[in-house]
Amino acid sequence: MGTINKNSDREWIKHRYVVASMCIVFVFSVLLLRLVYLQMIRGEEYRRLSMTNCVRLKSIKSSRGLIYDRNRILLVDNRPAFDLTIVLEDAKPLKQTLDHLAELTGDSCEDLTAIIEKEGGAAFYKPLVLKRDITRDLLAAIEAHQFDLPGIHIDIEPSRNYIHKKTAAHLIGYLGEINKDELDSGKFPNVRSGDSIGRYGVEKSFEADLQGKRGGHQLEVDVNGRVIKILKTVEPVSGNDLVMTIDLPLQQKAEGLLGENDGAVVALDPSNGDVLVMASSPSFDQNDFIGGISSKKWQVLRDDPGRPMNNKAIQAEYPPASTYKIITALAGLEEKVIDRNSTFFCPGFYKFGNRRYHCWSKYGHGTINVVDAIAQSCDVFFYQTGEKLGVDALAKYAQGSGLGRLTGIRLAHERPGLIPTSAWKKQRFKEPWQAGETLSISIGQGFNLVTPLQMAVFISAVGNNGTLYRPRLVKSVQDAKGQVIREIEPEITGGLPASKKNLAIVRQGLLEVVHGNRGTARQIRLPDVQIAGKTGTAQVFSRKAGEKFDNKKLKRTLQDHAWFVCYAPAQDPKIAIAVIIEHGEHGSSAAAPVAQELIHAYFGDPEVPTAVVEEDPAHVE
Repeated sequence: MGTINKNSDREWIKHRYVVASMCIVFVFSVLLLRLVYLQMIRGEEYRRLSMTNCVRLKSIKSSRGLIYDRNRILLVDNRPAFDLTIVLEDAKPLKQTLDHLAELTGDSCEDLTAIIEKEGGAAFYKPLVLKRDITRDLLAAIEAHQFDLPGIHIDIEPSRNYIHKKTAAHLIGYLGEINKDELDSGKFPNVRSGDSIGRYGVEKSFEADLQGKRGGHQLEVDVNGRVIKILKTVEPVSGNDLVMTIDLPLQQKAEGLLGENDGAVVALDPSNGDVLVMASSPSFDQNDFIGGISSKKWQVLRDDPGRPMNNKAIQAEYPPASTYKIITALAGLEEKVIDRNSTFFCPGFYKFGNRRYHCWSKYGHGTINVVDAIAQSCDVFFYQTGEKLGVDALAKYAQGSGLGRLTGIRLAHERPGLIPTSAWKKQRFKEPWQAGETLSISIGQGFNLVTPLQMAVFISAVGNNGTLYRPRLVKSVQDAKGQVIREIEPEITGGLPASKKNLAIVRQGLLEVVHGNRGTARQIRLPDVQIAGKTGTAQVFSRKAGEKFDNKKLKRTLQDHAWFVCYAPAQDPKIAIAVIIEHGEHGSSAAAPVAQELIHAYFGDPEVPTAVVEEDPAHVE
């Protein structure tokens, strides 16, 4: 019995040994076959790969998001740009390669060498850009001589294209190359050295939305760096698109109306704060900044006395002139120093102390109430109203109406303007406030400073019965397929410090500016749309009280600025506008016609119903 068991054990061990041996033989056979395959069949290919380091990674730049106007008219897209690059590892012999390349590009070999040395050799295995956005003629020449140019490549990159040159340039903005400090900040995770980021306008404000994510190729290249095949690809992700609030045809109309004049036009939707127009003149071509603006072009822009690189809608600060009388009227009514029936006599001047403060009308306006004073822009009425109020009361209502502070628009470099107070002057000049200075600020002169955007926001609020909105530039952010990622809702920032009753009185005066028999802007009436507005003429240098000048004899740069602010239709406003024409002299003749043409273009259809003249608000409760 024991013998049988021993034989069985030996048989079992022998069987296991045979099976194990077969497995070992099989494994070694597979390894041998694999070795034969690698050495005999693929050996030459792998030998070539190991000798030439020809598996490389190449980054693929993503396309930046597109920008549309409110009606999805394309404003900014991307075009293919051809960049001339060199991989130093492959460009051997380097001197000979650069000599051949210099003959084609028209550069000297020394210039090309200087570009390489500027990079400090950091890009030995990576493409180094020698020239960006080369011409198609040079592209054809490079391609025709590619076998004489080892290591020289043409990379196709998406480049920004601003379709409508100089249109809304200050609003849309432009791009510029990222610098080392910005790269090191960690704020731009999808950007690398040599890439561009938004430098101005919505290109800067919405950089995170517009910037996409890079992709990449794993490439097999030959000994000269030429691509043999693509081994693997990770596709780039395009940036998101912006749908802006501006109306392109209206924007172009405003810019055309400004023409050669320096100044700005802002148009808003009073119901939500949408920026329909933001024009600043003179303008600039954003396409000049693609790939870096030349020193010569930058010098021209910098030396231009018209300051084309300033967005005058938000950066230029002007005395509000007679447009500020709206504030003085509201403050006087709210503080009860005047009412609808209060009158002052205007003989053409107001004597204060031993000085005469003149009205713009040499012969005066006679006995006049607040509605007529707004319509005829009587300085004497507002001198006396301001005197009764005092500087600090005026400042309270001006600041409560959004002046003297930022509007909150999503654009960099907005200026706050200035609304003076007695405390401000004491701190700034170490001098007390003088009563005569109150008369000047009551009519929008003196220390008062505002931006065109602030005045557009303010007149919008007057038109919509008191609601202040943050100006909105972008309605929505969408992906490349047009799916909405994020809606940007209108935002209320406050309300005018005035009752509906007093607003109605002021609105009646603004309507009479255009539709009254003696209104200062009566020449801009339209047959189908009623306009309510206010003219203004802002002095650009200090004058002694009562001092008169013949503006026609002054240098152009010393002539008055022309203002006009308005909304239309008067009873149910759909558009509010602020116009400033630098050195335009008179708001009624220089600025008001611009607003008139813009309103006519906006409504266009002659079937727009005529608004009914507002009821005299004397009895409005």
